[in-house]
Amino acid sequence: MGILDIEVWGKDSKKHEERLGTCKVDISALPLKQANCLELPLESCLGTLRMLVTLTPCAGVSISDLCVCPLADPSERKQIAQRFCLQNSLKNMKDVGILQVKVLKAVDLLAADFSGKSDPFCLLELGNDRLQTHTIYKNLNPEWNKVFTFPIKDIHDVLEVTVFDEDGDKPPDFLGKVAIPLLSIRDGKTNCYVLKNKDLEQAFKGVIYLEMDLIYNPIKASIRTFTPREKRFVEDSRKLSKKILSRDVDRVKRLSMTVWNTIQFLKSCFQWESTLRSTVAFVVFLVTVWNFELYMIPLALSLLFVYNFIRPARGKVGSIQDSQESTDVDEEEDEDDKMGALEKGHKGESEKKGLIERIYMVQDVVSTVQNVLEEIASFGERIKNTFNWTVPFLSFLACLILAVATITLYFIPLRYIILIWGINKFTKKLRNPYAIDNDELLDFLSRVPSDVQKVCNELSPPTGAPTLKSGLPQSQTSTGLCLCESLR
Repeated sequence: MGILDIEVWGKDSKKHEERLGTCKVDISALPLKQANCLELPLESCLGTLRMLVTLTPCAGVSISDLCVCPLADPSERKQIAQRFCLQNSLKNMKDVGILQVKVLKAVDLLAADFSGKSDPFCLLELGNDRLQTHTIYKNLNPEWNKVFTFPIKDIHDVLEVTVFDEDGDKPPDFLGKVAIPLLSIRDGKTNCYVLKNKDLEQAFKGVIYLEMDLIYNPIKASIRTFTPREKRFVEDSRKLSKKILSRDVDRVKRLSMTVWNTIQFLKSCFQWESTLRSTVAFVVFLVTVWNFELYMIPLALSLLFVYNFIRPARGKVGSIQDSQESTDVDEEEDEDDKMGALEKGHKGESEKKGLIERIYMVQDVVSTVQNVLEEIASFGERIKNTFNWTVPFLSFLACLILAVATITLYFIPLRYIILIWGINKFTKKLRNPYAIDNDELLDFLSRVPSDVQKVCNELSPPTGAPTLKSGLPQSQTSTGLCLCESLR
């Protein structure tokens, strides 16, 4: 360990970036596994940077050949499984599990070079961990035959596998991408995935063969669900798009129509438009109000989960509609190019600077509206997808919590529950000064995918793709030096 260099950058609405200051931290002087609150003065400008640094040894990340696959050894696999067994559920809560990915090969990749070939390498991303294979030159059907091991911090993370074409000193060219939710992994099976475009909305060219093994502790994973989700260190800034804006408006409109139809249904019961329906509703109202107890609220929500579990097809309509409406956004890039060309044309003319300022102002306002609509639509869709068993692990966890809430409310008076909750909230900062304030319900919903995320993560098998036998593929000869490096 040595010196950590930190740079603080600022970005304005015109996408101009400016370095505000720098500072350094001597990591070797900090204790391990302990939160260190530091206040560092910036060297190049006025101001300080306050940060919380915790040094934790990184374990579980590894790269190897197929012949030395960690989970292939029965004794080592048994040892890892023992580490994540139920008896160890309360030990090292951040160590949720381990993921092993075998990157076998890709077939029929896009030719990115003038020679009709590509120089492909594969980049794997899980949360903030990034590893990559070596490059195989002049090949459209590369065989990497590498094994990657990742520690799992959140079982709801998505493994992103991206294939690039190495282009010397220039940025690599994109050849395809696939996103695989950890909870959808089937252990020990070789799967063929269709490569998609950057937005994961359309099939690209080529397929990739992966074999994955997942070992995790369900209790640790459940507890982790109710804590804040780890933010990505590197996130692509979201572009302003007329197509995405229109899609978000339609999503909010669908949610609004659902609420409106529910209100109209209740009104029709009061107005006796249907005698049978109003009679049943009136009887249910009398019985419910007369016998109402607070524990019946989580009990009713549990029955809604059971109803949707028995009839899951009714909850799948939304995803079909979204998959039809989620088309390619190539037009978005064209619009961005036109906007960029317009801006370049105006930059050289001083008399039109006011126009550029107004363009940026309108762009910021529309971008804010787009983000707000996205948040509203995603929030409603996540609630719907929780009840629709889109992610069975999360829906089962919600049922379990509702069952515990029903029993608790039945036996314990509400004032005692509120008292315990209030004491916990008031003393949280006293017990842990560096604790991050969070809302467990919102943290839970952040793990549930929206309809758009469901479409992006759908894994459809390719048509007519060559199959791979259950045996391990042939490893490369010793003449091909295998170099894998981790990207930080």
